Amino acid sequence: MTDISANNKRIAKNTGYLYMRMLLLMFISLYTSRIVLKVLGVEDFGIYNVVGGVVAMLSFLNSSLSTATQRYLNYEMGKGNREALQDVFSMSFIAYCILSIIAVILAETVGLWFVCNKLVIPAERFDAAIWIYHFSVLTFVVNLLTVSYNATIIAHERMSIYAYISIGDAVLRLVLIFLLQIINVDKLWLYGLLMLLVSCMVCFAYRIVCVRSFQECRVRWIWDKNLLKGLFSFSGWMLSGTITNLLSTQGVNILINMFFGPTLNAARAVAMQVNAAVNSFVANFMTATRPQIIKSYAEGNTTYMYRLVFTSSKASFFLLFILAIPILFNTEYILGLWLKTVPEYAVFFTQLVLIDLLIQATYSPIAYVSQASGKIRNYQLVISVGFVLIAALTWIAYKLGYPVYTTFYIAVVIDFIGLFMRLAVLYKTVSFPVAAYFRVVIYPVSLILIFSLSASYIPKLFFGNIANFLSVGLYALWCVGVTGLFIWLWGLDKGEKGLLLQGIQKIFKR
Repeated sequence: MTDISANNKRIAKNTGYLYMRMLLLMFISLYTSRIVLKVLGVEDFGIYNVVGGVVAMLSFLNSSLSTATQRYLNYEMGKGNREALQDVFSMSFIAYCILSIIAVILAETVGLWFVCNKLVIPAERFDAAIWIYHFSVLTFVVNLLTVSYNATIIAHERMSIYAYISIGDAVLRLVLIFLLQIINVDKLWLYGLLMLLVSCMVCFAYRIVCVRSFQECRVRWIWDKNLLKGLFSFSGWMLSGTITNLLSTQGVNILINMFFGPTLNAARAVAMQVNAAVNSFVANFMTATRPQIIKSYAEGNTTYMYRLVFTSSKASFFLLFILAIPILFNTEYILGLWLKTVPEYAVFFTQLVLIDLLIQATYSPIAYVSQASGKIRNYQLVISVGFVLIAALTWIAYKLGYPVYTTFYIAVVIDFIGLFMRLAVLYKTVSFPVAAYFRVVIYPVSLILIFSLSASYIPKLFFGNIANFLSVGLYALWCVGVTGLFIWLWGLDKGEKGLLLQGIQKIFKR
């Protein structure tokens, strides 16, 4: 009981650090996006997103190997095998170096050919776009070499380090925006160069801090075939989901460019910025929770693991839902307040993206059960099929002349079906308690969804769409109030209510 209490306190403390980080980054991200859009213009902003997106399609290497590294580090920590930690870190770092070389070769051959021959780029901006592409490739390599250190910090649950370095990163990005406005050169070219320099400084900071804080971060030459096989076997199946995810994200972005042009890429970029900002509330909470899920599995404490999975599933949905409701009902005003000049379709794109995000929030935490067990093949195959269907059906829809927003409808339907498919796979592979999941998670989430949406519509029914800062602020307070009440009544069990009250009491004492 003492260990569980200490784990819960650690999760709460780390979540606090991550939210501090997230709030600052969200504020800076929203502010910088507005300034960048203004300085670059809609066309150059769209060019940067679609050209940089080609390089981002290689980022599957980052996320997949990061997950594998963190999983193996946490598993060895759960087993108490400290000697194996340095082997895991060193082997993963060597693999990152090898993959970065492969990535550069692919990017500067196949990727460069694609940018030059397939993307729709105005002739007068072509040279700047090519420079952006090369800068993006180098930025990707630097970020790839950073991931080992990042994964180690998360595995050790030292979120304070993660938060402080991110704050430094945010400050550098503010300086970047200042320089972008005062230096009189091609703004698109300068933006790509400055983003590369910021990534280099952040990578250097992570390396210095990790080498001083964690013994295993002193890289030594090692070539353990069994460990390498395990890392690549795990990350290989993660890659299948991550690569196909690129089809449904950057692939769809390229399809929009090819069928509708860069202006609508800018609209989609705005929607994805909002998506990233809102989703960061859930992502930060899950970043703090994931190490405990994997460690508890390694220790054989599945009772605590499933309780943690169920609680985090509800919490991720509730956090996202509270944020999403005011935005869904006031999207046009909020985007106008943020950007001043809102690209066409950005409002509708944003609303559809948020609806899809709410569906994803209900099943994101259960993926960590699959990762903790190491039995990820079938789970990743289900994910991969869903992503491929989104990209393929989008291409078919655009070929048949359907409007640009059709892809978002497709994603919502596929992700809804994907929830049930994921549960079926987990039930077969790790005997996941599906009935308990529906009783503890899906039932209360459904109740709160229905009643909160109904209650949130009442002010709109009586007062209409009055769009000013005061009315939107009061409406947001109403939505948070009624949703919070329903969550307290139907969303939390006695234990969760007790933990929440303890947290509130500590805040007021401080």
